[in-house]
Amino acid sequence: MLRWLLGAALLSPAAGFYLPGLAPVSFCEPGKDQVPDCKSTIELFVNRLDSVESVLPYEYTAFDFCSKESKNRPSENLGQVLFGERIESSPYKFEFKKPVACEKVCTHIYDTNNPSDKAKLDFLKKGMLLNYQHHWIVDNMPVTWCYDVEDGQKFCNPGFPIGCFVTEAGRPKDACVVNSNFNEKDAFYIFNHVDITIHYHIVEHEQLGARLVAAKIEPKSFDGPSEDGQACSGGPKFLRNTHSGVFEIPYTYSVNFVEDKNIRWASRWDYILESMPHTNIQWFSIMNSLVIVLFLSGMVAMILLRTLHKDIARYNQMDSVEDAQEEFGWKLVHGDVFRPPRKGMLLSVFLGSGTQIFIMTFVTLFFACLGFLSPANRGALMTCAVVLWVLLGAPAGYVAARLYRSFGGEKWKTNVLLTAFLCPGVVFADFFVMNLILWGEGSSAAMPFGTLVAILALWFCISVPLTFIGAYFGFKKAGIEHPVRTNQIPRQVPDQSFYTKPFPGIIMGGILPFGCIFIQLFFILNSIWSHQMYYMFGFLFLVFIILVITCSEATILLCYFHLCAEDYHWQWRSFLTSGFTAVYFLVYAIHYFFSKLQITGLASTILYFGYTMIMALIFFLFTGSIGFFACFWFVTKIYSVVKVD
Repeated sequence: MLRWLLGAALLSPAAGFYLPGLAPVSFCEPGKDQVPDCKSTIELFVNRLDSVESVLPYEYTAFDFCSKESKNRPSENLGQVLFGERIESSPYKFEFKKPVACEKVCTHIYDTNNPSDKAKLDFLKKGMLLNYQHHWIVDNMPVTWCYDVEDGQKFCNPGFPIGCFVTEAGRPKDACVVNSNFNEKDAFYIFNHVDITIHYHIVEHEQLGARLVAAKIEPKSFDGPSEDGQACSGGPKFLRNTHSGVFEIPYTYSVNFVEDKNIRWASRWDYILESMPHTNIQWFSIMNSLVIVLFLSGMVAMILLRTLHKDIARYNQMDSVEDAQEEFGWKLVHGDVFRPPRKGMLLSVFLGSGTQIFIMTFVTLFFACLGFLSPANRGALMTCAVVLWVLLGAPAGYVAARLYRSFGGEKWKTNVLLTAFLCPGVVFADFFVMNLILWGEGSSAAMPFGTLVAILALWFCISVPLTFIGAYFGFKKAGIEHPVRTNQIPRQVPDQSFYTKPFPGIIMGGILPFGCIFIQLFFILNSIWSHQMYYMFGFLFLVFIILVITCSEATILLCYFHLCAEDYHWQWRSFLTSGFTAVYFLVYAIHYFFSKLQITGLASTILYFGYTMIMALIFFLFTGSIGFFACFWFVTKIYSVVKVD
């Protein structure tokens, strides 16, 4: 909360856009202490290492790089822990505007005859083979590796590789293509030297010193420093795959400082975000998708309102008994349309959880649009979502209880227990199994036991009691009054044509909602599995609103057709019609896995599909609830304006 208030305070007087929750840090040259609150030492922090070829992230120390003896680990929020971020201090430390050339950090010596050394070297080789990437942080900015891509454009990657591999056939893999000297067959090239360039901007008309606006890195491979230690020389450092005996890796770095008058502190993230692949191409695609969806939604709404208006006018003009006996269309089923559905308990539980997810998503995206959950505020998005979900137990219990009572249910204890434990329990069980796999693999994404206990405490001590409180008020209130009475004897549903049968309608219902989200889905999956930054929360919020409208209208339209065909079983069908969008999401995620990702290994594959199943379940409950409530409102509305004897 303090971060948000600080962010709001920063926003008001600023001429530029300051990322909320973050204040600029000023830097001065050593000895110039006339400016208050001005640092001279620049600390470099290291984060977990990850790869696009593996779902398993690892801590910096897992690869036996140079590490600091006294570790000063910054405090991590819940979101960072859930995403496996492990930020810690490093031995790389430099003074502002004090260039350094080929500074030695440490030297690691391995003996393959020693089992411990051999295991460390094998793990390092595995990391280079899977193209694991460093993620370094300076002044809360990612240290970026910028290189040229096609059409003369630059791509700035917020990470750089630990090394690369040249195959037995002499084909360089990944980063080995950048240097023609990397030509030794069946060998690993280690990037043991880095050239760091710090860009800074001097604040004019204010005595605040300088602010860092970019930190760029160029990874290199050298045999070691020269005899005078002034320059790193020699050929690249490589390790043959079949090497045996002693192997030495010296780690060095160089630092330069460049003044940049064009980039201001408030816009220092722009050069990373602008260089993201496909970003510029996708703006038109997103706008195109939104226009199409809005057009289709307008068409659906217009047809529906026009037809309904005629129906209601025709039904209300039937005054004679003969006319009343010849009722047709959706008015025929007025005595059965509010008949309680089968498995009403399960439906009410799903709707309670769906309401909880809907409110959580809406509030999280709203805060993200305001900039509180920006990429600079690490882990904030996930932390916000989890805290909101815990606090929204009361609406879940209330909605489930109220609907269950309207369905004529009496087992209120079972209802409240299922609302509190069924859907969260399934998600937690899946997550726990995934966590066991991560533990077994020694990954940094494995949640510590203490955090696991803390999440269980949040669930059992806050979410569950709030669900019980919500359910108490839900059961205490009278059931929802329907505009028409329900007949004692259920009406027989006539034989349906192929298009009005449940399954074809459910399959068709999910196509339109999925059509409006699949472009954003590509970006979201990229940010999760390809470790790219996601920052288009404004568009995502817009797509969220469009998704709600599209789910509602598609479900209402199909519900109207089924009622006209004298099929009054609309409750489960409306939930499953829009909920089927999650099945399309699952199919797309499978397509994305095989066509876009290069993930290898059984553990990574299981983790990908395990986490995808959690996302699909959440999306199913979310979209299904939208469809049900839209249909419930529609049915209540149309039967309340028709004269029924």
